Amino acid sequence: MIHNETIDNILTRRTIREYTSEQISAEELETLLTCAMWAPSGRNSQPCHVRVVQSKVLLDEINVDFKNLVGWDTPAYTNWDKNPFYQNAPTVMFLFAEGGSFMDGGLMTENITLAAKSMGLGTCIIGSIGTLFDSAQGKVWKERLGVPGDWQFLIAVAVGHGNEDPAPKPRKPEQFQVVKTED
Repeated sequence: MIHNETIDNILTRRTIREYTSEQISAEELETLLTCAMWAPSGRNSQPCHVRVVQSKVLLDEINVDFKNLVGWDTPAYTNWDKNPFYQNAPTVMFLFAEGGSFMDGGLMTENITLAAKSMGLGTCIIGSIGTLFDSAQGKVWKERLGVPGDWQFLIAVAVGHGNEDPAPKPRKPEQFQVVKTED
Protein backbone atom coordinates (compact mmCIF):
# COMPACT_ATOMS: atom_id res chain seq x y z
CA MET A 1 0.00 0.00 0.00
CA ILE A 2 1.15 3.52 -0.77
CA HIS A 3 1.69 5.87 2.17
CA ASN A 4 1.90 9.64 2.23
CA GLU A 5 0.71 12.36 4.61
CA THR A 6 -2.82 12.49 3.19
CA ILE A 7 -3.32 8.72 3.23
CA ASP A 8 -1.86 8.46 6.72
CA ASN A 9 -4.30 11.16 7.96
CA ILE A 10 -7.20 9.20 6.47
CA LEU A 11 -6.04 5.96 8.10
CA THR A 12 -5.29 7.45 11.53
CA ARG A 13 -8.22 9.85 11.99
CA ARG A 14 -10.40 8.82 14.92
CA THR A 15 -13.58 10.16 16.46
CA ILE A 16 -12.68 12.21 19.51
CA ARG A 17 -15.18 12.49 22.36
CA GLU A 18 -12.94 14.08 25.01
CA TYR A 19 -11.51 17.58 24.47
CA THR A 20 -9.43 20.09 26.37
CA SER A 21 -11.09 23.45 27.03
CA GLU A 22 -8.58 25.23 24.73
CA GLN A 23 -10.35 26.97 21.83
CA ILE A 24 -9.04 26.44 18.32
CA SER A 25 -7.23 29.44 16.87
CA ALA A 26 -8.72 31.89 14.40
CA GLU A 27 -6.23 30.64 11.81
CA GLU A 28 -7.26 27.01 12.39
CA LEU A 29 -10.93 27.95 12.04
CA GLU A 30 -10.25 29.91 8.86
CA THR A 31 -8.35 26.93 7.45
CA LEU A 32 -11.21 24.53 8.26
CA LEU A 33 -13.79 26.84 6.69
CA THR A 34 -11.65 27.28 3.57
CA CYS A 35 -11.23 23.50 3.25
CA ALA A 36 -14.99 23.10 3.69
CA MET A 37 -15.61 25.70 0.98
CA TRP A 38 -13.37 23.81 -1.45
CA ALA A 39 -15.15 20.48 -1.02
CA PRO A 40 -16.49 19.00 -4.25
CA SER A 41 -20.11 19.86 -4.97
CA GLY A 42 -22.53 18.25 -7.41
CA ARG A 43 -22.73 20.47 -10.52
CA ASN A 44 -20.81 23.03 -8.45
CA SER A 45 -24.13 24.06 -6.88
CA GLN A 46 -22.45 24.69 -3.50
CA PRO A 47 -25.71 24.32 -1.52
CA CYS A 48 -24.09 23.87 1.90
CA HIS A 49 -23.91 26.59 4.53
CA VAL A 50 -21.88 26.41 7.73
CA ARG A 51 -22.67 28.06 11.04
CA VAL A 52 -19.88 27.96 13.62
CA VAL A 53 -20.62 28.17 17.34
CA GLN A 54 -17.71 28.76 19.70
CA SER A 55 -19.69 29.71 22.80
CA LYS A 56 -20.02 27.11 25.57
CA VAL A 57 -23.03 29.03 26.89
CA LEU A 58 -24.79 28.81 23.53
CA LEU A 59 -23.81 25.16 23.01
CA ASP A 60 -25.13 24.30 26.47
CA GLU A 61 -28.43 26.06 25.66
CA ILE A 62 -28.73 24.00 22.47
CA ASN A 63 -27.90 20.87 24.49
CA VAL A 64 -30.67 21.57 27.04
CA ASP A 65 -33.26 21.97 24.29
CA PHE A 66 -31.98 18.80 22.57
CA LYS A 67 -32.05 16.76 25.80
CA ASN A 68 -35.51 18.11 26.67
CA LEU A 69 -36.67 16.85 23.27
CA VAL A 70 -35.02 13.39 23.22
CA GLY A 71 -34.93 12.78 26.96
CA TRP A 72 -32.17 13.18 29.50
CA ASP A 73 -31.72 9.43 29.88
CA THR A 74 -32.15 8.43 26.23
CA PRO A 75 -28.99 7.12 24.52
CA ALA A 76 -29.35 9.37 21.48
CA TYR A 77 -25.59 9.48 20.88
CA THR A 78 -22.35 7.94 22.12
CA ASN A 79 -21.35 9.14 25.61
CA TRP A 80 -24.87 10.54 26.12
CA ASP A 81 -24.68 9.79 29.86
CA LYS A 82 -21.36 11.58 30.30
CA ASN A 83 -21.09 14.44 27.79
CA PRO A 84 -23.40 16.90 26.04
CA PHE A 85 -24.18 16.25 22.35
CA TYR A 86 -21.10 18.25 21.34
CA GLN A 87 -18.78 16.15 23.55
CA ASN A 88 -17.48 19.34 25.25
CA ALA A 89 -15.59 20.44 22.14
CA PRO A 90 -15.04 24.21 22.11
CA THR A 91 -16.15 24.62 18.48
CA VAL A 92 -19.09 23.09 16.64
CA MET A 93 -19.68 23.53 12.92
CA PHE A 94 -23.33 23.04 11.89
CA LEU A 95 -23.92 22.22 8.21
CA PHE A 96 -27.20 23.10 6.49
CA ALA A 97 -28.21 23.01 2.84
CA GLU A 98 -30.75 24.52 0.56
CA GLY A 99 -32.72 21.52 -0.66
CA GLY A 100 -30.81 19.17 1.64
CA SER A 101 -27.80 17.88 -0.28
CA PHE A 102 -26.51 15.12 1.98
CA MET A 103 -23.83 14.06 -0.51
CA ASP A 104 -22.34 17.55 -0.67
CA GLY A 105 -22.56 17.75 3.14
CA GLY A 106 -20.68 14.46 3.44
CA LEU A 107 -17.93 15.67 1.15
CA MET A 108 -17.64 18.92 3.11
CA THR A 109 -17.55 17.00 6.40
CA GLU A 110 -14.72 14.80 5.15
CA ASN A 111 -12.70 17.87 4.14
CA ILE A 112 -13.25 19.41 7.59
CA THR A 113 -12.30 16.27 9.52
CA LEU A 114 -9.19 15.51 7.48
CA ALA A 115 -7.99 19.12 7.54
CA ALA A 116 -8.49 19.13 11.31
CA LYS A 117 -6.52 15.89 11.66
CA SER A 118 -3.68 17.36 9.59
CA MET A 119 -3.48 20.29 12.06
CA GLY A 120 -3.47 18.04 15.14
CA LEU A 121 -7.12 18.73 16.01
CA GLY A 122 -9.77 16.19 16.90
CA THR A 123 -13.29 15.94 15.49
CA CYS A 124 -16.54 14.18 16.19
CA ILE A 125 -19.24 13.97 13.51
CA ILE A 126 -22.66 14.55 15.09
CA GLY A 127 -25.92 13.57 13.46
CA SER A 128 -28.21 13.22 16.48
CA ILE A 129 -28.67 16.98 16.91
CA GLY A 130 -30.67 16.94 13.68
CA THR A 131 -33.62 15.77 15.80
CA LEU A 132 -33.63 19.21 17.41
CA PHE A 133 -33.26 21.16 14.16
CA ASP A 134 -36.15 19.20 12.64
CA SER A 135 -38.45 20.10 15.56
CA ALA A 136 -40.53 23.18 16.36
CA GLN A 137 -37.82 24.31 18.81
CA GLY A 138 -35.30 23.81 16.01
CA LYS A 139 -36.94 26.62 14.07
CA VAL A 140 -36.03 28.93 16.94
CA TRP A 141 -32.43 27.72 16.81
CA LYS A 142 -32.26 28.12 13.04
CA GLU A 143 -33.37 31.71 13.46
CA ARG A 144 -30.81 32.33 16.21
CA LEU A 145 -28.06 30.91 13.99
CA GLY A 146 -29.18 32.91 10.95
CA VAL A 147 -30.38 29.85 9.04
CA PRO A 148 -33.43 30.24 6.79
CA GLY A 149 -36.26 27.92 7.85
CA ASP A 150 -36.29 25.97 4.58
CA TRP A 151 -32.63 24.96 4.83
CA GLN A 152 -32.21 21.38 5.99
CA PHE A 153 -29.82 20.33 8.75
CA LEU A 154 -27.20 17.94 7.35
CA ILE A 155 -24.61 17.21 10.04
CA ALA A 156 -22.49 18.86 12.72
CA VAL A 157 -18.79 18.54 13.43
CA ALA A 158 -17.31 19.12 16.89
CA VAL A 159 -13.73 20.39 16.68
CA GLY A 160 -11.07 20.93 19.31
CA HIS A 161 -7.87 19.75 20.90
CA GLY A 162 -8.38 16.10 21.69
CA ASN A 163 -7.84 14.79 25.19
CA GLU A 164 -7.83 11.11 24.24
CA ASP A 165 -6.22 8.76 21.75
CA PRO A 166 -8.77 6.05 20.97
CA ALA A 167 -7.77 2.79 19.36
CA PRO A 168 -9.08 2.10 15.87
CA LYS A 169 -12.35 0.25 15.59
CA PRO A 170 -12.43 -2.97 13.54
CA ARG A 171 -13.20 -2.68 9.83
CA LYS A 172 -15.05 -5.12 7.57
CA PRO A 173 -12.74 -5.83 4.62
CA GLU A 174 -15.10 -8.54 3.35
CA GLN A 175 -17.48 -5.77 2.29
CA PHE A 176 -15.04 -4.54 -0.37
CA GLN A 177 -14.69 -6.48 -3.60
CA VAL A 178 -13.11 -5.80 -6.94
CA VAL A 179 -15.27 -7.00 -9.81
CA LYS A 180 -13.16 -8.13 -12.72
CA THR A 181 -14.41 -8.75 -16.22
CA GLU A 182 -12.73 -10.31 -19.18
CA ASP A 183 -11.85 -7.71 -21.81
